Amino acid sequence: MKRYCLALDLKDDPQLIAEYEYWHKAENGWPEVRKSILDAGIVEMDIYRTGNRLMMIMETTDLYDAEKKNASDAANPKVQEWEQLMWKFQQPLPWAKEGEKWVIMEQIFQL
Repeated sequence: MKRYCLALDLKDDPQLIAEYEYWHKAENGWPEVRKSILDAGIVEMDIYRTGNRLMMIMETTDLYDAEKKNASDAANPKVQEWEQLMWKFQQPLPWAKEGEKWVIMEQIFQL
């Protein structure tokens, strides 16, 4: 198992943030997106928010490959539709590379 922590910002608009949270409730998520996550070897995914900053924690199997996941997502019309919808609410971090959404965080401490 491997853990990844990623960050992303939401647009600083309370109405958009509330709508983003609506789409992330279990009953409102899209089954095709959930399947793509599980099929990639992601066994646990949590998203936390403070203000408009998001942090995602993913636990993966040893078979998880981010490049393969990105390629699979790019070829999946339903995942692309979801990503377009989410982009309504999201904005890149100031230091994100061109086209990068979620940015991998560097672990700096462990107890």
